[in-house]
Amino acid sequence: MNTLAARPPLAEFLLRWRDSLLASARFQNFAARFPLTRGVARREARALFDICAGFVYAQTLQACIELDLFEILAAGPKGAEALAVRCAVPAARMRMLLDAACSLRLLELSGKRYRLGRLGAALRGNPGIAAMVAHHRIFYGDISDPVALLRGETAPDLAKFWPYRGAGDAAKYSALMAESQPMIAVEILSAYDFSKHKCVLDIGGGDGVFLRRLAAQAPGLKLMLFDLPEVAARASQNFADAGLAERATAIGGDFEAESLPRGADVITLIRVLHDHDDDKALALLKAARAALPPNGVLLLAEPMAGTKGAEPIGAAYFGFYLLAMGSGKARRAEEIEAMLTSAGFGRVRHVSTSQPMLTGLLTCVNIS
Repeated sequence: MNTLAARPPLAEFLLRWRDSLLASARFQNFAARFPLTRGVARREARALFDICAGFVYAQTLQACIELDLFEILAAGPKGAEALAVRCAVPAARMRMLLDAACSLRLLELSGKRYRLGRLGAALRGNPGIAAMVAHHRIFYGDISDPVALLRGETAPDLAKFWPYRGAGDAAKYSALMAESQPMIAVEILSAYDFSKHKCVLDIGGGDGVFLRRLAAQAPGLKLMLFDLPEVAARASQNFADAGLAERATAIGGDFEAESLPRGADVITLIRVLHDHDDDKALALLKAARAALPPNGVLLLAEPMAGTKGAEPIGAAYFGFYLLAMGSGKARRAEEIEAMLTSAGFGRVRHVSTSQPMLTGLLTCVNIS
């Protein structure tokens, strides 16, 4: 149904009046001066500017990461001149970067020396964020002409990075996922109790980061991983290095060409479904259901569109990221629930996580 047509005439009239008022320079100047509207006007102006300047903010973060500033300052505060010498950046430009980082709460100025800010300190505890920022060099190049990307007039480099399209670099992609997986694993393991299960199959499990973390929490659980052969081989070696060879198995294959391994009573799909378009995503869910016994559980974890307080992450960030990737989309929880029902699952449950902007979590049961 057309949303605009569904609105009552008065509501539509009021919305149009609001839009014309907000577009008026005269009203904007009035709102910025009038005490009752001044605060709102300033917040809206700042929000609009932040949208315009977002790329510069991201490049400030990237410069700090490439210059290793967060690690350098973790040892203690330092002056701009000392940092300039260490990073081989002219002193005036280094001070400009440091002040920019302070404005973004990445760093703080203490007297005449710079130290880690709250966000910079938090970033050191999440190396996956730094890995993604470094990876954004490719992504930013692909969206430098967003209209051409939307029209399909470009060949994004990000699509070449993704191994599941047949031409990507599986080693680099797996390494990136391994860097960012720990913070997702913490969310999942804090929200769901795996100890009630006997065997888990992690589909698209990469080099086994999640299963190695799970192994420590559920020592009696048998572990299985399914991914591309090259990726599964690395996971197998990682399991052996971690002393898990007797309880962890990595199986190489392609879910589009063959059945998934059986024997697990819980299957996990962690940041996998949103990498695929609807037809392949539904096929994957059906394959997972076929591999589960009756009442077997599917656990699905990924960032979801429409997450309250994180709406731009699903709609804007992942919208363009997956477009450049050439496959997949961020889906709302209710969209995923409908796909799960279509695939033959039932008793879909939304599980709360402490950081829903990082990952949403759904569980369901094979009701056959």
